[in-house]
Amino acid sequence: MRAAVLSRYHKNGTDLELREIPVPVPEDDEVLVKIIAAAVNPLDNMIIRGEVKLIVPYKVPLVMGNEFAGIVEKAGNRVSRFKPGDRVYGRMPLAKIGAFAEYAAVRESALAQIPYYLSYEEAASVPLTALTAMQAFEIMQVKPGESVFISGGTGSLGAMAIPVARSLGLHVYTNGSGENEARVLKLGAEKFIDYKKENYADVLSNVDHVLDTLGDRELPGEFKILKAGGNLVSLRGLPNGRFAKRSGMPFFQRVLFQVAGSRYDRMAKAKGQTYDFLFVHEDGKQLDEISRLFGKDHPLETSIDTVFTLDQINEALAKVRQGKSRGKTILRMNA
Repeated sequence: MRAAVLSRYHKNGTDLELREIPVPVPEDDEVLVKIIAAAVNPLDNMIIRGEVKLIVPYKVPLVMGNEFAGIVEKAGNRVSRFKPGDRVYGRMPLAKIGAFAEYAAVRESALAQIPYYLSYEEAASVPLTALTAMQAFEIMQVKPGESVFISGGTGSLGAMAIPVARSLGLHVYTNGSGENEARVLKLGAEKFIDYKKENYADVLSNVDHVLDTLGDRELPGEFKILKAGGNLVSLRGLPNGRFAKRSGMPFFQRVLFQVAGSRYDRMAKAKGQTYDFLFVHEDGKQLDEISRLFGKDHPLETSIDTVFTLDQINEALAKVRQGKSRGKTILRMNA
């Protein structure tokens, strides 16, 4: 089979190589999936640059790719939820990525059935953002009636996190470019702040939770609007001790990340707040929950910018690196 392989890390990025490699043999708890479509994400470029090695120390050569949709070809002996012919999607297990390939062996627990109304390309665009939203709100321990500020909520994450937050009974506030205001309000945000006209830190206060997508530069302002005792979950800050403990990391990594995230922990401590870093992991049950939240009366809305072929993987990575996409960048395997 063909696969896009990372042969070396490079801090400035490097091209992936298209190689012929054997079709993987699924273990007893795995499913062999024929990959139809995979999404290309900023995370893929971060892995290539070696920016996640402290969290997940992938060894090279490495088949790349983190989220996908496809068809079950074969099920392992202990697999009970899926059978050949099922349409499935998921986030590749952290310990064993490899969605940029014609086939992948994936743990059953990472998979979910694709909602009937989604194409393979649409389904491939869902897992990372859906799981990020679900896991962030799980860490926050949100309750109906509480409020959440989703920073920079006009992208693909906001398109998922805003309706998920509304379905959980939260009051949702976000910011971004004014041209996106009508779309974001339609998704369920109660208040939209045009960053070119107003600073959210001057408009909001006493918010119960913050979902940070912007990182270091914005964290002081986000802590400012967060209520005393509130929760901030960051996708772009640094890992801290709480993250290492929650992830079950060994003692030396806990110490390392406790030091790395100490500045953010100090910011949070000033008002009795908490800071958590999120690196999204696989979870088929949470994807099933997403399917239930977005039923036939309120289906998942997806947005695809460009579809490339596997041969064009490096063009796709370059497009994602440039930013400014209006939806997910997709690879289709059998073009």
